[in-house]
Amino acid sequence: MKKYLAICLAAVLALSLAACAGPAAAGTDAAGFRIGIIQLTEHPALDAAREGFVDALVEAGFSKDNIDVQNAQGEISNCATIATKFVNDKVDLILAIATPAAQTAAQATTEIPILATAVTDFVEAGLVESNDAPGGNISGTSDMNPIEEQADLLVKLMPNAETVGILYCSAEDNSTLQARLARTALEKRGLTVTDYPVADVNEIQPVTTKAVGEVDALYVPTDNLFAENMPTAVLVTEPACIPVICGESGMVASGGTATYGINYYNLGKLAAGQAVDVLVNGKDIATIPIGFAAVEDLEFAVNEENCKAIGLEIPADLQG
Repeated sequence: MKKYLAICLAAVLALSLAACAGPAAAGTDAAGFRIGIIQLTEHPALDAAREGFVDALVEAGFSKDNIDVQNAQGEISNCATIATKFVNDKVDLILAIATPAAQTAAQATTEIPILATAVTDFVEAGLVESNDAPGGNISGTSDMNPIEEQADLLVKLMPNAETVGILYCSAEDNSTLQARLARTALEKRGLTVTDYPVADVNEIQPVTTKAVGEVDALYVPTDNLFAENMPTAVLVTEPACIPVICGESGMVASGGTATYGINYYNLGKLAAGQAVDVLVNGKDIATIPIGFAAVEDLEFAVNEENCKAIGLEIPADLQG
């Protein structure tokens, strides 16, 4: 596995678990609540969000034995089956990890509170009426990228780049949104941008091969298909000496070049705080705003081995 260096730029997200645990200890038995988790697929970012959520709830007095974690292995049909199971089991709350999982859970119930995490835009995904006032049985935490900062990072690492390709899965709502925002940010910096959408895993290698022959650098958003299959893309980009700026650090660890992004573990912890508000403190989920990662929680990550392989020098002020 490639070496990987992550540099936290500031303190971790301010989430007070002690405050969450207090109301439970005062009278509500948090350990009795049953929570079902639907995770779209396994890759480092989604795994970290799940771990942060579960760890924070356990610290707040919830029983890990009453948290049912189910992985859909990337299949929407599996998400639907899992959601139906949780509805039939009458769980107290559902956590959906990633946009397709959240959309499927939303179709399964309008009664059980649903929290979602690792969803880029809740409104565009059709999950809530607004970020400030969701209005239904769904809220959660967004993994909207600091795309402007990532565009700045690309320019800083590759000041001579003139053309950039955006690799993403066209079947993921969150990815198409980020691709659109990234195009605007990169063009604003004077770069020529080309989209390279893929429909499924079988298109990653041929589309990436086409892209590396036409651009100076690549950008990949927080795309679940690419996050799960980064090594396939890297088999093409690294021999071509094309740097890849990624949406999140797990993709960098899997072979990408660098990112400036959010901490998914802390994003999961933020969702856990919302779960405590709903289940322990009795708040109406319709009134809980969508949560966003704090600016102070963003982190720079760089794959030193990839940089060496493609001949990219890391600026001194970004070295640990």
